[in-house]
Order: sequence, then structure tokens, then C-alpha cells
Amino acid sequence: MKYLIHRIFLKLLLLTIFLPLSVSADIIHLMPTPHSLQRVRGQFSLHRSISIVMPDSVAIVGGPRVAAELSELVVEGGGKVVAKAHATIVVRMVASVRGARFQEEAYHLTVNLNTIMIEAATRLGALRAAQTLRQLAEGRRGSIAGCDITDWAAFRVRGYMHDIGRSYIPFERLKEEVVALARYKVNVFQWHLTDNQGWRLQSDIYPQLNADSSFTRFPGQYYTKAQVRELVTLASSYGITVIPELDMPGHSEAFRRAMGHSMVTVEGLNELKNLLTEASETFSGTPWMHIGTDEYRVADKPLAGQHALDLNTFVSEIVAHLKSLGRKVMAWSPGVGDKSVLNMTQMWSGRGRPTPGVPAIDSRYHYINHFDTYADLALLYGSTIAEQREGSAQYAGVIMGMWNDRLMPSYESIITQNNFYASMLAAAERGWLGGGKGYFTNKGVRLSVADTDFFDWERRFLYHKAHFLQGKPINYVKQTNVKWLITDAFPNNGDLTMKFPPETEELKSSYTYQGKVYGTHSALGATVFLRHYWGEKTVPGFFEHPQSNTTAYAYTYVYSPVKQMAGAQIEFYNYGRSEADVAPRQGKWDYRESRIWVNDAEIIPPTWQNTYTGRTNERPLLNENFSARKPIGILLNKGWNKILIKLPNNGFEATSATRLAKWMFTFVLTNQEGTCALDNVIYSPTR
Repeated sequence: MKYLIHRIFLKLLLLTIFLPLSVSADIIHLMPTPHSLQRVRGQFSLHRSISIVMPDSVAIVGGPRVAAELSELVVEGGGKVVAKAHATIVVRMVASVRGARFQEEAYHLTVNLNTIMIEAATRLGALRAAQTLRQLAEGRRGSIAGCDITDWAAFRVRGYMHDIGRSYIPFERLKEEVVALARYKVNVFQWHLTDNQGWRLQSDIYPQLNADSSFTRFPGQYYTKAQVRELVTLASSYGITVIPELDMPGHSEAFRRAMGHSMVTVEGLNELKNLLTEASETFSGTPWMHIGTDEYRVADKPLAGQHALDLNTFVSEIVAHLKSLGRKVMAWSPGVGDKSVLNMTQMWSGRGRPTPGVPAIDSRYHYINHFDTYADLALLYGSTIAEQREGSAQYAGVIMGMWNDRLMPSYESIITQNNFYASMLAAAERGWLGGGKGYFTNKGVRLSVADTDFFDWERRFLYHKAHFLQGKPINYVKQTNVKWLITDAFPNNGDLTMKFPPETEELKSSYTYQGKVYGTHSALGATVFLRHYWGEKTVPGFFEHPQSNTTAYAYTYVYSPVKQMAGAQIEFYNYGRSEADVAPRQGKWDYRESRIWVNDAEIIPPTWQNTYTGRTNERPLLNENFSARKPIGILLNKGWNKILIKLPNNGFEATSATRLAKWMFTFVLTNQEGTCALDNVIYSPTR
């Protein structure tokens, strides 16, 4: 009887939880989720003639494209925009949106049988309502469910940064990202245009900056003034502010190659003022200019015999010049110079601190070039921004950074290996909603069954991946159903090949080894960090006090209703996109002798495409990360399949091959193409 009940339970579970995403079209899948949402009866049909009514101040050309968004909504839904109709979309400007904590992007939206009403205090708020409507119409075949929404942005900055100085991104791709991310209320694009590898902004006054000889990567690839103006205008129409960054006085080797001297000289300072005047004209459609100021190093200093300007004087003169041009000025913290003269600071690394009275953006633990695809994403989503529940005069919001110190082979590799879209939509929702469950440094990277808000975020993200974001390079698949048991760590005395009871005995909840009992503990997710790469004192991992020279094991069982071939995303060391790390030796998953077995058959790692042995940033990352290769083929038997993973470590110091110690693993089953999770299986370490 117990066996029969178990079989019936499995069949019911498979029928109820493994529905295709398209079935979810009627479920509210807004992203970011609104602050206040109520369903109301009925639905608004788009399959008819519809009039759009709004004040001239909203309909005018230039600025947020409210009229265009609403017109596209109607036409794409199968309707026709006419001057007068029974069905109407009305935009009404109000002094303030009732119930909204902040007004700048707030809106009140009601949808019923024949009327859609938008109320907002600003054009930007009306645009946010229109973007919400576009999402509500997705997957509904020409209708919008009745609802009543009051919504606003908890933080006024929700942005992303591309490191263009090191890795050129095609202009059309930048435009595509603006259009895609605006749908999710991302509102800032930080354009890091210059670095040691190149000056990627056209200059007519100093054309030598754009000469091939001034670049060490992607020579001659830079953005023209016309392209800049086009992107700034496009972004503004979608509610995104562009913040150009010309890094100074650090990260300035491209400037030195072109001009023959350091920025921190009299000549260099005068040239920079001329360049900033030129750039301000080019970026006339945005009020901001970011001047960097971080990581001033020996290579940036004047040569012997050249007089070096005082750094505080240098920064103060640059800031004063930009302000005389009507610019608002932003810089990194920490960085050289007086921060009190700035209009905004951007905190980076654990040392970033706000300057009293100067608004601060949090980018301290938001560099996705370090992130893995799964565990760090859940940590990002659950973490507060700047340890604040909502924005204030002091705390403006968040910008996610992607630093490509490591040469990347293509635009797609930058986007997939940095998990760009998933990270951006997680940050966008946290920035819009505010809140969180603690900061990175105290929340930790361990996913829990209590993280139901992340479970819901994942459901909605995967819906958008299959719809509006379909075709974008996204490797993320469902992970919240992946369950593990992880053993206490056994002492290996520095011998990474030592065997312990989980390898030689049946899998069970505890083991006795050398007279000591070693238990097991539950874990959740496709990636588990036994010790996070920033260390347990900075970002807590699975083990509260991870010990060097130990070996742990992770295991689960996977129930498959049929015998089938599956794909598996497998990884034991996520290669950071700003690290000069060396690929594993052939035949090994990593430098720690990590291993994996499925049904007692060992899974052999792929053939690594990189075979060099010295650390360098100038050899591109190839297939080291699972996100850059096809899934590993796995044969699942009908019934329960055993997954066992061995995780040794021999210390947490940097080595000649890798800088950051990552005691971790990634495993999740996918279809053979790797485009989605295998949707007809169950993970259960206890069967």
C-alpha cells in the first residue's frame, strides 16, 4: 500500500508541477512585481478600435515615448488606434499618485472592460504604466486582465554598466539592450568608454586617440558622435539615462599612448578639459559625466622628469570645468580627489563608503563578472541595496557592473557568461521594490526554502525568457527544485584523492569515519558554494566555518518517468570574466580533484579548448564555464538515478593557476540543447 501511494503521489506531482510555461499566460507575471496589485473582473480586449486620450504635454515628440508604447500595445494586440471609440486608453496627469511612496516614476493603472486609465504625476510615470501594460498583454492573445495597480520606484537609480574600454560591443547590440531592459524599468546605462585598452569615443580635436596604434584590443573600434547621439535619444525615449564614463586619472594608458604623456600633467589636464568640452557637446542629451578616479597606478603617473599635478587639484579642476559646462559629475568611491564636490558617488569594492550629503550608488558587491549563474543570482535578488530598505537623498540606488579585464571572444560570450539578463532583472526588481533580506555580507549565499520571493521571481523570469526575451543569450534554467544533501567535511590531510565513506558505502544521512560521526545537511539550488570566493567572513557560504584540507560530498536522486537522454550543466570552478585564471588540466574538472558520478558511472569533463599554462588576461575565456559550452550528455534510467559529487579542497589561498578560492559545484539537468531545465524529473536526496 505504501508503495502504491508513493507511485500515485509521483504521478500527481509530475502532472501538476511540470506544466509548460505557455500555460502560465494567465498568471500575473509582471517584472518588477508591483507594490500594490488587485485583480478586478473582466478583461480589456485589444481586438477592436481604440482611442488613446492624453494631454499634449504627454503626447509631444521627445522624451518618454508614452504615445508610441500605447499605440504599439494596441496594434500588436490586433486592434486599431482611432480618434473616437467606445474603448479608450486614458492618460491623466495628477499632482501626486495616491499611496505611492515616491512620485517620480509612480503611476496608478486600472484596467476594466472598456477603459484603461493611467494616472501619473510625470511623463516618466506614465511611461512606466505603459511598460506595465505591455507586459500584461504578453501571451494573452490580444487581451489584458482586469486589474488595479499602484506602483512606484523605491530607488531612483536601477542601472547597468558595460566595460566598453576593454571589450567593444556592437552599436546595434547596445540599442537592443536598451529596448529590452526598459521593459523591466531599468533606467540607467553607464557607458564606460575609456580604459587602458582603448579610447572608444570619437574625438575630432585629438583623432590620435582613435588611431589603431592607441588600442591594445579591438583597434579602430569606437563609437562615432552620431551613434552616441542616437543612443542617448533612444535611451531617453525609453526612460533610460545614459551616463558616459571617461576614466581619469587611472586606467589611462590608452590616453598616454595617444598623447605621449600622463593625464596628471599640465598638458594632460588641458587636453582633458578640451576632451570633456567636446564630450559634453556629444552627450548634450544627458546631464551626467562620470570621471572615474579609481585605481590610479604607476602606469598612469607622469614619466621621470615630467611634473605631476596634485591629485586633489587635478580632480577639483576637472569637476569645476564640467560644472561650468552644466554637467553633473559622478566618480568612484574609493578614488582619488575630494568627493564632496561631486553630484554623485559610485561605491565599489567592500571599501566603498558614502560621502555625507552626496548621493551614493551601490556597486560594491554588484560586479557580475565575478558571479556564477545560480547561487550569486539568488544572493543578489535577496540582498538589500546599500543596506537600505528604500532610497533616500543619501542613497540613490544600484548599478550592476561587468568588467572585462579578461578578453572575451564575442558579445554573446560577455552576455551569457556574465548571466546578464537574469542579473539585470533581479537587480531591477530589487531596485524597484526595495527591501531585501539583509546585505551580501550578512545574508550569505545559501538558498533556502524560505526564499519564496526568489522562487516567484524565478517563475516570472523564466516566463519572460520564453516570451519577450526569447532568443536572447540566457543560460539560466529553473534551479529552485534542485535539492541536495551535503556531508560534513572529512579531513583529507592535503590529499585530494582520498576516499571517504560516501564513495564506498550506500548514500545515507550520516557516516562514521575514524570514530567520528559525519552528518548531512540540506542544500537547495543548481550551484552551492561550500565557501564563497570572497571568504566566509565577507559572504557566508554553506559551511559557516569551512576548513582547509577537507573533502565534502553532495548527493541527490533524480526521478525520471522514462529512460531518456538529458543535458547537464556541470561546473566546479566558475571562471571570472575579470580574472587571468588558467583552464583545468585535461581530464580534470578543476584543480581540486572534484568528481561526479551518475548511477555510479563517472562523468568525464569536456576537452578544454585553452591549453596554455600561464595566467594572462589576453587569452580569451573559451569553454571553461558551462555557459560557454553544450551541456554534458547524461543518460537517465526510468525511476530513480543517483547523483554523487566529490568536493575536496587543499586550502583557500591563491595559486599559480587561479586567484580566487571557489569551493563550489554546479549541477542541473536540462534538455539536450541546454535551453531549459528538464521538466519531467524530481530531485530528492531522500527519494
